[in-house]
Amino acid sequence: MRTLSFFLLLTLFSLAACNNSAPSEQTEETPPAQKYTVTPFASSTEFADAAIESMEYKDGKFTFGIGGSTYQLGVQTPDADAKMCANSAKGQHIHLIVDNAPYAAEYTREFEYDIPDGEHYLLAFLSRSYHESIKTKAASKVQKISVANKSFTATSDLMDPMLFYSRPKGEYIGKKETDKVMLDFYLANCTLGTDYKVKAEINGEEHMIDKWQPYYIEGLPIGDNTIKLTLVDKDGNMVNTPLNPVERTFTLKADPTEQ
Repeated sequence: MRTLSFFLLLTLFSLAACNNSAPSEQTEETPPAQKYTVTPFASSTEFADAAIESMEYKDGKFTFGIGGSTYQLGVQTPDADAKMCANSAKGQHIHLIVDNAPYAAEYTREFEYDIPDGEHYLLAFLSRSYHESIKTKAASKVQKISVANKSFTATSDLMDPMLFYSRPKGEYIGKKETDKVMLDFYLANCTLGTDYKVKAEINGEEHMIDKWQPYYIEGLPIGDNTIKLTLVDKDGNMVNTPLNPVERTFTLKADPTEQ
C-alpha cells in the first residue's frame, strides 16, 4: 500500500509541475511581402488662384470659364520633368468625368462632348500637364446633372461623400512612364483620416490610403494591371454612396527602342 500511495503522489506532483510550466510560445506568421510600393508624390507646383468660375453645357458643347492668373490651359506645368512619370505633350488640361467613366482630357475651354439624356454625376477639375488634379474646391465642379437634348436641364451640388477615379488610365510606354505610375483620385464632401479612407486594391493587393494626395506606384508588371478604389469608413466598411467602388484596367508596355 505504501508503495502504491508513494507512486500516486509522485504522479500527481509530476502532473502539477507540467500544468504550472510556462506556455509554449506561438510563432506568428510573417505577412507576405507586398509586390507594389505606394509612396506619396513630392509637392507639386501650386495654383492657388486657379478656378473653374463657370460651366455650361448646351447643344452638346461645354463652355468653361477659367479664372486665376497662375493657371493656363495648354502649357507645360513647370515641374513636369522632375516628376518622372507620364506627362501630356499638350500641356495642362481639364479632366471631365461623367459617372466615374474614364475621364476626357480637354485642352481648351470650349469643346464638344456627348452626354446621354438622363441624370448623371459629373466632375470637372483643372489638371497639371502630368495629370495631377488641383485639389481645391475652386478648381473643380462636382454636380448632379440632368441632361436632355444635349443640354443641361438642371444642376445641383453633390452632398454625398464621393470618390472619383482619375489615374492611372490607358497605356504607358517606356521606362519613364512604367517605372513610376501615378495614382490620383478626387474626393467630394469627405476628408481622409479619422472618418474615411480609400482602399486601393492593386492587382488584388490591398493598400490603405488615409491622406488625399497623389501617389507613385512602383513594381507593376508589363501588361494589363487593374486598380479598384473603394471609399471606406473608419471601420473599413464600404461607404454606401453612388459610384462606389470604381475599378479600372490600364496597360504598361515596354518601349522597343529601350530593349
